[in-house]
Amino acid sequence: MKARIKWVEERTFIGESGSGHKLVLGTASGPDGKTPGPSPMELVLIGTGGCSAYDVVHILEKGREAVEDCVVELDADRAETDPKVFTRIHMHFIVKGRALSSDKVRRAINLSIEKYCSASAMMAKTATITHDFEVIDTAAK
Repeated sequence: MKARIKWVEERTFIGESGSGHKLVLGTASGPDGKTPGPSPMELVLIGTGGCSAYDVVHILEKGREAVEDCVVELDADRAETDPKVFTRIHMHFIVKGRALSSDKVRRAINLSIEKYCSASAMMAKTATITHDFEVIDTAAK
């Protein structure tokens, strides 16, 4: 895996993945108070949620569950001193589908966080990771 980061100005950078995707990241605030993109640590948190969401959907689909949507809401704390690593991460999964089994959703989430998600495994070295979930049955509507 490869990536490239190029400084643009102030605290703004362009990140390019080995697969050719580009994104702006930065912490410099513009005149309107907005940053040009997510900070590197926001990307780490987003990557952790994305890694786990990917696993959960994949596991449910392999189990022939009728999953239609998966959202992960993350809430995290960081250390106050450098390096400001994540110390706590809570992941709230919202999984939608037709007649989904709560037990299978729970199992998929546990497998992701405890076995398959590389990002969660790395983050668990410094952070306490907790999770919960809700299942929304779209067949009931």
